[in-house]
Formats: sequence, structure tokens, C-alpha cells
Amino acid sequence: MFKTSATLSVSALALLLAACGGDTEAPVETSSATPEAEMTEATPEATETPEAVSMTLDDIVVGDWRDPANIERNQYRNPVETLEFFGVEPDDAVLEVWPGGGWYTEVLAPYLKDEGQYYAAMVDPSSAFGERAMTMFENNFLSHPDVYGDIETVILGRDSEPMFAEGSLDYVLTFRNVHNWMAGEYADKMFQDMYDALKPGGILGVVEHRLNSAETQAPGAPTGYVHEDYVQQLATAAGFVFVEGSEVNANEADTKDHPGGVWNLPPNLRTTDANGDEIADYDASYFSDIGESDRMTLMFKKPTAEELAEMQAAAEEETEE
Repeated sequence: MFKTSATLSVSALALLLAACGGDTEAPVETSSATPEAEMTEATPEATETPEAVSMTLDDIVVGDWRDPANIERNQYRNPVETLEFFGVEPDDAVLEVWPGGGWYTEVLAPYLKDEGQYYAAMVDPSSAFGERAMTMFENNFLSHPDVYGDIETVILGRDSEPMFAEGSLDYVLTFRNVHNWMAGEYADKMFQDMYDALKPGGILGVVEHRLNSAETQAPGAPTGYVHEDYVQQLATAAGFVFVEGSEVNANEADTKDHPGGVWNLPPNLRTTDANGDEIADYDASYFSDIGESDRMTLMFKKPTAEELAEMQAAAEEETEE
């Protein structure tokens, strides 16, 4: 059950969003990695069943069942600090949206296995990529309940129906996916669906590549970087209230001027620019030294009925003044 408490500031929230227009073709629904890079991340066959009740997050993120390459990326993704910031506990009901190759599934599912519930919101398997993603997820995770517990899957995408009959989740988490939804021009729909899936008082946690505030947000986020303010606009338009942000996934070394956007950085290390042309004098070590992208880490809350009433009353008072 939800345990995090926060004092919510009351202010008039701007709900008019900048359009994600343009003629950008909707991308394949996946995470920030290219489909090939994300889908070839294979979790090795589990050889040890984690004792989640006695294991801390610090133990789980280096568990023997995890892909060693994924463990190496803990230094960039900071899973312990990130999940502690969001306040996730072992007995929570948590939905991860678009787990991709399952980097966070390796951590969250064992953590929630005995006392909580891990849900995975998958890309529609009726598409070729979605079918491939579901097959991989079944092979690597659903077929190992001794390690990952009884994972439940739902579908979330441009044309999906509501994931749950009513809001029932303590947490919805999504990592490096907002730019994909912007490219497909359905980010507002995804935030609304995530809002509807949460119980009142539930938390939305978002990690996303962060565009410098002084730079212009291009429609469709073609570089993979997104304005932090824009993510907040999307969330508040869906009904969320911003709680706070964290710099746990910040990377000051990321110059964000890469020819091929975030995909030139690890883990992809793409050798091409935005047009698909090979980068002259490409040096993988330059991008490897930067590390993974600079990322925002934002926490939002679905207000309770009491909080909504208080916000409405405060807004009416402001109007009268």
C-alpha cells in the first residue's frame, strides 16, 4: 500500500499544452534504445531464486539472476536511489510501462515477488514488434516465476483500452519512454491512462532524457531529449500534481549536442547521425566516457478526493480575490 506523504502546493496549473504536431512518423513503440539494441538484451537463465523477503534493494540490484551487462549499468541508472526516491516498498502494487528489454524488471519483479505485485504494461502484441517484445518478455521473465513472481501483463499504447476497471495501483513507473510517445503524438493519452490506473494518492514516477531548458523542444523529440517543464505539463493536464524532482540520474558530462541524439551515448553507441549517415571520425570512447544521458527524475501524485476538494476551494478563493 502507498506510504509516501508529501505536502502539495496549490496553484493554478496551466493545462494548455504545446502541440506535438509535425509530420514525424510514429516510431516503433519501444524504449530509448533502438529496437535491435533493446530486444537483444537477453536475461541469462536464472540459476538462483532470490529470497526477496530478506533481500534489500542493494542486494537485488547485484543479484545472480541479473544480466551482468545490466548490473554494470547500475552506475548510470541508480536503481536503488531512484526507487527509494519514489518510495516503492516490497508490498506495493507497481506497474512498469514499456519495460523493453527488462532492465528494471530484473529489479522490481523480485523486489515485489513475495509481498507486492509487479505489472508490466506491454506494447500491443498485434504489431510485429509488439509480438516480438511479448515473446521475449515471456521467455525471459514470465516463464521464471520462481525468480520474478507471478507477473501480470496489460497492454498500453496509442489505441489500447483502459488497463484496469478502476484505479488500483500504488505506483506507475516509466523509464525513458516519453520521447517515444511524443514522436507518435499520443503522449497525452499515455499520461491519462497512467493516471486512471492509479488509486487516489498513488504515485507516478518518470525518468526521461532531459533537454536543456534554454533549447527549443522540437515536435516529436527527435533527439530523444525532452523538456522537464513539458513532462510536467503532460502530467498536470492528466490530473497529476507535481510532488518533487531528484537529480539522482543527472549527468553533467552529457553535452546533449550529439549528431544522433541520445542514441550516440551508451548503451546504444549508435555510429550514425540524425539522418542515418555515418559520423565522420566516429570515436566510441568519446561517447562511452560521457556515460548514459542526463535524465530528469520526477514524482507526481494522483490527488485524493479530499485534496481535490482543497485545491478546488483554493482556486475559488484565488478567483474571488
